[in-house]
Amino acid sequence: MTDASIQQAGFDGEAQFGDYFALLKPRVMTLVVFTALVGLLAAPGAVHPFVAFCAILFIAVGGGASGALNMWWDADIDAVMTRTRRRPIPSGRVTGDEALAIGLFLSGFSVVFLGLATNWVAGGLLAFTIFFYVAIYTMWLKRWTPQNIVIGGAAGAFPPMIGWAAATGGISVESVLMFCLTFMWTPPHFWALALFMRKDYDHAGVPMLTVTHGRRSTRNHILVYTLLLAALAIATAFTSVGGPIYLVVALVLNVLFVKGAVDIWRRDEDASEADNFKAEKAFFKLSLLYLFAHFGAILIEAALTRLGFAGLGLGVWA
Repeated sequence: MTDASIQQAGFDGEAQFGDYFALLKPRVMTLVVFTALVGLLAAPGAVHPFVAFCAILFIAVGGGASGALNMWWDADIDAVMTRTRRRPIPSGRVTGDEALAIGLFLSGFSVVFLGLATNWVAGGLLAFTIFFYVAIYTMWLKRWTPQNIVIGGAAGAFPPMIGWAAATGGISVESVLMFCLTFMWTPPHFWALALFMRKDYDHAGVPMLTVTHGRRSTRNHILVYTLLLAALAIATAFTSVGGPIYLVVALVLNVLFVKGAVDIWRRDEDASEADNFKAEKAFFKLSLLYLFAHFGAILIEAALTRLGFAGLGLGVWA
Protein backbone atom coordinates (compact mmCIF):
# COMPACT_ATOMS: atom_id res chain seq x y z
CA MET A 1 0.00 0.00 0.00
CA THR A 2 1.34 3.41 -0.94
CA ASP A 3 1.44 6.51 1.22
CA ALA A 4 -1.03 8.13 -1.14
CA SER A 5 -3.57 5.36 -0.70
CA ILE A 6 -3.27 5.66 3.06
CA GLN A 7 -3.89 9.39 2.90
CA GLN A 8 -6.88 8.85 0.63
CA ALA A 9 -8.30 6.40 3.13
CA GLY A 10 -8.22 9.11 5.76
CA PHE A 11 -5.62 7.71 8.10
CA ASP A 12 -5.20 10.26 10.88
CA GLY A 13 -3.40 8.62 13.76
CA GLU A 14 -1.97 5.50 15.36
CA ALA A 15 -3.91 2.28 15.31
CA GLN A 16 -6.12 1.55 18.30
CA PHE A 17 -6.82 -1.79 19.95
CA GLY A 18 -10.09 -2.04 18.05
CA ASP A 19 -8.23 -1.83 14.75
CA TYR A 20 -6.06 -4.82 15.61
CA PHE A 21 -9.08 -6.70 16.94
CA ALA A 22 -10.90 -6.03 13.66
CA LEU A 23 -8.08 -7.90 11.88
CA LEU A 24 -9.34 -11.07 13.55
CA LYS A 25 -12.74 -10.81 11.85
CA PRO A 26 -14.78 -10.95 15.09
CA ARG A 27 -18.09 -11.62 13.28
CA VAL A 28 -16.66 -14.69 11.59
CA MET A 29 -15.03 -15.66 14.88
CA THR A 30 -18.48 -15.73 16.51
CA LEU A 31 -19.57 -18.50 14.15
CA VAL A 32 -16.28 -20.36 14.64
CA VAL A 33 -16.62 -20.21 18.43
CA PHE A 34 -20.25 -21.28 18.47
CA THR A 35 -19.91 -24.27 16.14
CA ALA A 36 -16.72 -25.37 17.90
CA LEU A 37 -18.49 -25.12 21.26
CA VAL A 38 -21.36 -27.24 19.98
CA GLY A 39 -18.91 -29.83 18.70
CA LEU A 40 -17.16 -29.92 22.06
CA LEU A 41 -20.33 -30.12 24.17
CA ALA A 42 -22.10 -32.59 21.89
CA ALA A 43 -19.17 -35.00 22.11
CA PRO A 44 -19.50 -37.97 24.48
CA GLY A 45 -17.73 -37.88 27.80
CA ALA A 46 -17.00 -35.11 30.25
CA VAL A 47 -14.56 -32.25 29.69
CA HIS A 48 -13.25 -30.20 32.59
CA PRO A 49 -14.74 -26.68 32.36
CA PHE A 50 -11.29 -25.05 32.37
CA VAL A 51 -10.06 -27.34 29.60
CA ALA A 52 -13.22 -26.59 27.61
CA PHE A 53 -12.69 -22.85 28.11
CA CYS A 54 -9.08 -23.10 26.96
CA ALA A 55 -10.08 -25.17 23.94
CA ILE A 56 -12.67 -22.65 22.75
CA LEU A 57 -10.32 -19.74 23.46
CA PHE A 58 -7.49 -21.20 21.38
CA ILE A 59 -9.85 -22.21 18.57
CA ALA A 60 -11.13 -18.62 18.53
CA VAL A 61 -7.58 -17.29 18.44
CA GLY A 62 -6.79 -19.64 15.57
CA GLY A 63 -9.84 -18.39 13.69
CA GLY A 64 -8.73 -14.83 14.31
CA ALA A 65 -5.24 -15.63 13.07
CA SER A 66 -6.75 -16.91 9.82
CA GLY A 67 -8.68 -13.68 9.49
CA ALA A 68 -5.57 -11.54 9.97
CA LEU A 69 -3.62 -13.51 7.36
CA ASN A 70 -6.58 -13.31 4.99
CA MET A 71 -6.68 -9.52 5.35
CA TRP A 72 -2.94 -9.29 4.83
CA TRP A 73 -3.08 -11.20 1.55
CA ASP A 74 -6.32 -9.64 0.29
CA ALA A 75 -5.49 -6.02 1.14
CA ASP A 76 -5.35 -5.08 -2.54
CA ILE A 77 -8.82 -6.35 -3.40
CA ASP A 78 -10.28 -5.24 -0.07
CA ALA A 79 -9.30 -1.68 -1.02
CA VAL A 80 -11.57 -1.66 -4.09
CA MET A 81 -14.60 -3.45 -2.62
CA THR A 82 -17.28 -1.35 -0.94
CA ARG A 83 -17.91 -4.06 1.64
CA THR A 84 -14.26 -4.30 2.73
CA ARG A 85 -12.49 -1.03 1.96
CA ARG A 86 -12.84 0.20 5.53
CA ARG A 87 -10.99 -2.78 6.95
CA PRO A 88 -7.85 -1.93 8.97
CA ILE A 89 -5.27 -2.44 6.19
CA PRO A 90 -6.91 -0.76 3.18
CA SER A 91 -8.01 2.14 5.39
CA GLY A 92 -4.39 2.59 6.45
CA ARG A 93 -4.93 2.06 10.17
CA VAL A 94 -2.79 -1.11 10.26
CA THR A 95 0.07 -2.04 7.96
CA GLY A 96 0.27 -5.28 6.03
CA ASP A 97 3.47 -6.24 7.86
CA GLU A 98 1.72 -5.83 11.20
CA ALA A 99 -1.18 -8.01 10.07
CA LEU A 100 1.20 -10.68 8.80
CA ALA A 101 3.17 -10.70 12.05
CA ILE A 102 0.02 -10.88 14.16
CA GLY A 103 -1.46 -13.65 12.02
CA LEU A 104 1.66 -15.80 12.09
CA PHE A 105 2.19 -15.35 15.83
CA LEU A 106 -1.42 -16.13 16.74
CA SER A 107 -1.45 -19.13 14.39
CA GLY A 108 1.52 -20.74 16.13
CA PHE A 109 0.28 -19.73 19.57
CA SER A 110 -3.22 -21.14 19.09
CA VAL A 111 -2.10 -24.46 17.61
CA VAL A 112 0.57 -25.15 20.22
CA PHE A 113 -1.58 -24.22 23.20
CA LEU A 114 -4.65 -26.05 21.93
CA GLY A 115 -2.50 -29.15 21.53
CA LEU A 116 -1.09 -28.74 25.05
CA ALA A 117 -4.46 -27.96 26.63
CA THR A 118 -6.38 -30.78 24.95
CA ASN A 119 -4.67 -33.14 22.50
CA TRP A 120 -2.65 -33.02 19.31
CA VAL A 121 -5.44 -34.29 17.09
CA ALA A 122 -7.33 -31.09 17.88
CA GLY A 123 -4.15 -29.06 17.52
CA GLY A 124 -3.39 -30.69 14.18
CA LEU A 125 -6.92 -30.05 12.89
CA LEU A 126 -6.63 -26.39 13.88
CA ALA A 127 -3.28 -26.11 12.10
CA PHE A 128 -4.73 -27.69 8.97
CA THR A 129 -7.77 -25.39 9.11
CA ILE A 130 -5.57 -22.28 9.25
CA PHE A 131 -3.42 -23.60 6.41
CA PHE A 132 -6.46 -24.49 4.32
CA TYR A 133 -8.13 -21.11 4.78
CA VAL A 134 -5.01 -19.06 4.15
CA ALA A 135 -3.04 -21.05 1.59
CA ILE A 136 -5.68 -23.12 -0.22
CA TYR A 137 -8.63 -20.73 -0.17
CA THR A 138 -7.23 -17.19 0.20
CA MET A 139 -4.02 -17.49 -1.79
CA TRP A 140 -5.16 -19.95 -4.44
CA LEU A 141 -8.86 -20.73 -4.91
CA LYS A 142 -10.34 -17.29 -4.23
CA ARG A 143 -8.68 -15.64 -7.24
CA TRP A 144 -8.52 -18.68 -9.49
CA THR A 145 -11.87 -20.46 -9.74
CA PRO A 146 -15.59 -19.72 -9.36
CA GLN A 147 -15.68 -22.83 -7.18
CA ASN A 148 -13.67 -20.91 -4.56
CA ILE A 149 -16.55 -20.84 -2.09
CA VAL A 150 -17.52 -24.48 -2.68
CA ILE A 151 -14.07 -25.90 -1.95
CA GLY A 152 -12.90 -23.14 0.36
CA GLY A 153 -16.01 -23.57 2.48
CA ALA A 154 -14.29 -26.53 4.12
CA ALA A 155 -12.18 -24.10 6.15
CA GLY A 156 -15.24 -22.73 7.92
CA ALA A 157 -16.66 -26.21 8.42
CA PHE A 158 -13.80 -27.60 10.51
CA PRO A 159 -14.48 -25.86 13.89
CA PRO A 160 -17.11 -28.36 15.14
CA MET A 161 -14.71 -31.19 14.25
CA ILE A 162 -11.95 -29.42 16.19
CA GLY A 163 -14.25 -28.98 19.19
CA TRP A 164 -15.24 -32.67 19.02
CA ALA A 165 -11.59 -33.71 18.75
CA ALA A 166 -10.69 -31.50 21.73
CA ALA A 167 -13.20 -33.45 23.81
CA THR A 168 -12.60 -36.96 22.48
CA GLY A 169 -9.15 -36.97 20.90
CA GLY A 170 -10.54 -38.17 17.58
CA ILE A 171 -12.93 -37.79 14.67
CA SER A 172 -16.30 -39.52 14.39
CA VAL A 173 -19.32 -39.78 12.12
CA GLU A 174 -21.08 -37.19 14.26
CA SER A 175 -18.34 -34.59 13.87
CA VAL A 176 -18.18 -35.25 10.14
CA LEU A 177 -21.95 -34.67 9.93
CA MET A 178 -21.54 -31.28 11.60
CA PHE A 179 -18.73 -30.52 9.17
CA CYS A 180 -20.96 -31.44 6.22
CA LEU A 181 -23.80 -29.28 7.49
CA THR A 182 -21.58 -26.19 7.52
CA PHE A 183 -19.83 -27.16 4.29
CA MET A 184 -23.08 -27.46 2.33
CA TRP A 185 -24.48 -24.26 3.88
CA THR A 186 -21.54 -22.10 2.78
CA PRO A 187 -22.14 -21.88 -1.02
CA PRO A 188 -25.79 -20.69 -0.96
CA HIS A 189 -24.94 -18.32 1.89
CA PHE A 190 -22.11 -16.61 0.01
CA TRP A 191 -23.70 -16.81 -3.44
CA ALA A 192 -26.72 -14.92 -2.12
CA LEU A 193 -24.32 -12.21 -0.94
CA ALA A 194 -22.59 -12.26 -4.32
CA LEU A 195 -25.89 -11.67 -6.13
CA PHE A 196 -26.34 -8.23 -4.61
CA MET A 197 -22.60 -7.48 -4.29
CA ARG A 198 -21.56 -8.55 -7.79
CA LYS A 199 -20.08 -5.17 -8.71
CA ASP A 200 -17.67 -5.44 -5.78
CA TYR A 201 -16.32 -8.78 -6.94
CA ASP A 202 -16.25 -7.60 -10.54
CA HIS A 203 -14.18 -4.53 -9.69
CA ALA A 204 -11.83 -6.60 -7.54
CA GLY A 205 -11.35 -9.27 -10.21
CA VAL A 206 -12.51 -12.06 -7.91
CA PRO A 207 -13.99 -14.91 -10.02
CA MET A 208 -17.16 -15.41 -8.05
CA LEU A 209 -19.85 -17.42 -9.82
CA THR A 210 -21.86 -14.24 -10.43
CA VAL A 211 -18.91 -12.75 -12.32
CA THR A 212 -17.82 -15.78 -14.35
CA HIS A 213 -21.19 -17.40 -15.10
CA GLY A 214 -23.70 -14.66 -14.39
CA ARG A 215 -26.53 -14.24 -11.94
CA ARG A 216 -28.87 -16.68 -13.71
CA SER A 217 -26.40 -19.53 -13.25
CA THR A 218 -25.79 -18.45 -9.66
CA ARG A 219 -29.51 -18.60 -8.92
CA ASN A 220 -29.62 -22.14 -10.32
CA HIS A 221 -26.66 -23.16 -8.16
CA ILE A 222 -28.25 -21.67 -5.03
CA LEU A 223 -31.41 -23.71 -5.58
CA VAL A 224 -29.55 -26.98 -6.17
CA TYR A 225 -27.26 -26.57 -3.15
CA THR A 226 -30.17 -25.51 -0.95
CA LEU A 227 -32.12 -28.65 -1.84
CA LEU A 228 -29.09 -30.83 -1.10
CA LEU A 229 -28.50 -28.97 2.16
CA ALA A 230 -32.12 -29.39 3.20
CA ALA A 231 -31.95 -33.14 2.64
CA LEU A 232 -28.76 -33.39 4.67
CA ALA A 233 -30.02 -31.17 7.47
CA ILE A 234 -33.29 -33.05 7.90
CA ALA A 235 -31.60 -36.45 7.66
CA THR A 236 -29.26 -35.39 10.49
CA ALA A 237 -32.28 -35.47 12.81
CA PHE A 238 -32.21 -39.28 12.59
CA THR A 239 -28.58 -39.58 13.69
CA SER A 240 -27.12 -39.62 17.17
CA VAL A 241 -26.70 -35.82 17.21
CA GLY A 242 -30.33 -35.25 16.20
CA GLY A 243 -33.66 -35.73 17.90
CA PRO A 244 -37.23 -34.37 17.95
CA ILE A 245 -36.27 -30.80 18.80
CA TYR A 246 -33.65 -30.73 16.08
CA LEU A 247 -36.14 -32.25 13.63
CA VAL A 248 -38.71 -29.51 14.27
CA VAL A 249 -36.07 -26.80 13.85
CA ALA A 250 -34.73 -28.43 10.69
CA LEU A 251 -38.16 -28.86 9.12
CA VAL A 252 -39.24 -25.27 9.76
CA LEU A 253 -35.99 -23.64 8.71
CA ASN A 254 -35.47 -25.77 5.64
CA VAL A 255 -38.98 -25.12 4.39
CA LEU A 256 -38.24 -21.40 4.71
CA PHE A 257 -34.78 -21.78 3.20
CA VAL A 258 -35.99 -23.77 0.21
CA LYS A 259 -38.81 -21.26 -0.32
CA GLY A 260 -36.25 -18.45 -0.27
CA ALA A 261 -34.07 -20.27 -2.80
CA VAL A 262 -37.06 -20.86 -5.07
CA ASP A 263 -37.99 -17.18 -4.82
CA ILE A 264 -34.46 -16.23 -5.87
CA TRP A 265 -34.49 -18.78 -8.69
CA ARG A 266 -37.75 -17.40 -10.11
CA ARG A 267 -36.56 -13.81 -10.23
CA ASP A 268 -34.97 -12.09 -13.19
CA GLU A 269 -32.48 -9.26 -13.06
CA ASP A 270 -35.04 -6.55 -13.76
CA ALA A 271 -37.13 -7.59 -10.76
CA SER A 272 -34.05 -7.81 -8.54
CA GLU A 273 -32.77 -4.40 -9.57
CA ALA A 274 -36.23 -2.88 -9.14
CA ASP A 275 -36.48 -3.74 -5.43
CA ASN A 276 -32.73 -3.59 -4.72
CA PHE A 277 -32.37 -7.38 -4.36
CA LYS A 278 -34.92 -7.65 -1.57
CA ALA A 279 -35.38 -11.42 -1.87
CA GLU A 280 -31.64 -12.07 -2.13
CA LYS A 281 -30.89 -9.99 0.96
CA ALA A 282 -33.68 -11.69 2.90
CA PHE A 283 -32.28 -15.11 1.96
CA PHE A 284 -28.80 -14.03 3.07
CA LYS A 285 -30.11 -12.86 6.45
CA LEU A 286 -32.06 -16.10 6.89
CA SER A 287 -28.89 -18.07 6.12
CA LEU A 288 -27.22 -16.50 9.17
CA LEU A 289 -30.04 -17.67 11.44
CA TYR A 290 -30.15 -21.03 9.66
CA LEU A 291 -26.76 -22.31 10.79
CA PHE A 292 -26.95 -20.92 14.33
CA ALA A 293 -30.40 -22.47 14.82
CA HIS A 294 -29.34 -25.91 13.56
CA PHE A 295 -26.27 -26.01 15.77
CA GLY A 296 -28.29 -24.61 18.66
CA ALA A 297 -30.71 -27.51 18.25
CA ILE A 298 -27.81 -29.99 18.24
CA LEU A 299 -26.62 -28.38 21.48
CA ILE A 300 -30.06 -28.74 23.06
CA GLU A 301 -30.26 -32.39 22.03
CA ALA A 302 -26.83 -32.99 23.59
CA ALA A 303 -27.96 -31.31 26.82
CA LEU A 304 -31.10 -33.48 26.95
CA THR A 305 -28.98 -36.59 26.44
CA ARG A 306 -26.72 -35.62 29.34
CA LEU A 307 -29.81 -35.04 31.48
CA GLY A 308 -31.03 -38.55 30.76
CA PHE A 309 -33.58 -37.87 28.06
CA ALA A 310 -31.73 -39.73 25.30
CA GLY A 311 -34.69 -42.06 24.93
CA LEU A 312 -36.63 -39.26 23.25
CA GLY A 313 -34.20 -39.15 20.36
CA LEU A 314 -34.72 -40.22 16.78
CA GLY A 315 -31.20 -41.52 16.37
CA VAL A 316 -31.93 -44.53 14.18
CA TRP A 317 -28.41 -44.20 12.71
CA ALA A 318 -26.73 -43.81 16.08
